[in-house]
This record gives sequence, C-alpha cells and structure tokens, in this order.
Amino acid sequence: MLRRLLATNTLRGFHTTACMNEVRLLTRLRVVDNSEIGKRAMAEGKPPKVICVYNKQRVGYIGDRVMVAIKGEKKKGILVGLKQKQSVRVPKFDSNNVVLIDDSGTPLGTRIHVPIPTILRTILKQRTHAKGADYTKLLGIATRFV
Repeated sequence: MLRRLLATNTLRGFHTTACMNEVRLLTRLRVVDNSEIGKRAMAEGKPPKVICVYNKQRVGYIGDRVMVAIKGEKKKGILVGLKQKQSVRVPKFDSNNVVLIDDSGTPLGTRIHVPIPTILRTILKQRTHAKGADYTKLLGIATRFV
C-alpha cells in the first residue's frame, strides 16, 4: 500500500502525452512580415498569442485566419507555416508563422521574410470572395515560395 502511494505521488509531476504542435488557443506565433507592431513584439521577446481561430474545429491549419493578441492589441492574421503534421504537399516548418492583416485582408507589412508554401496560393484564392476579404495581396508581397 505504501509503495503504491509513493509511486503515484512521484509520477504526478510527469506528463506522458506527446507534445502537441497544433495551433490552438494561447499558442505563441512568429510574425514573419515587416509590420511595425510585429517587429516590435518579436524584438522585445513577446510574441503574439492566438485568442481565436476562425474555423469549427478551433485548431488552426495552413491558410486559416486567427485573431492574435499582440502588444496589448487585437489583430487578425493568416497562418502561413505550421509545426504540426501536414498533408503530403505542404511542408512542415520549424515554427508557427503568421502574417498580420487588417479587416479587409490587406497585409500590415510590405514584405514576407520567410518562404511560404505554394499550396497557400490555391487555398487563399478559394477563400477570396467578391465581397469578402482579398487575400491576393498577401501572395503579392511574398518573395519566396516552397
């Protein structure tokens, strides 16, 4: 009885589940454009955190819109690179990358510093509507595609 009690108390501090690389609530992201608020936040070591994912699963995938808390403000962004396991045609990145946008879908920065996946072109063109947000500007400021 005493041995079982000691074993359960010593194992309480250890986690046995694998690390989850999904983009969920309060996930830290890396801003990869050259917007002023993004540069200041990354330079101070306070990366933005996800406060809402705009899909039914509440798990962010490539091309999804998210709302982030950055420098005490709420901004929207598009996920352009993820650590989680991807489908066959989508590359896996070392960090969760986001590009900050405004309500109409135009990026806050003028250049994206990292390569973005080519599959993002088809994903964002499907989500661009005549009356909705225009994501083609985000593809226009990207310099490299993978």
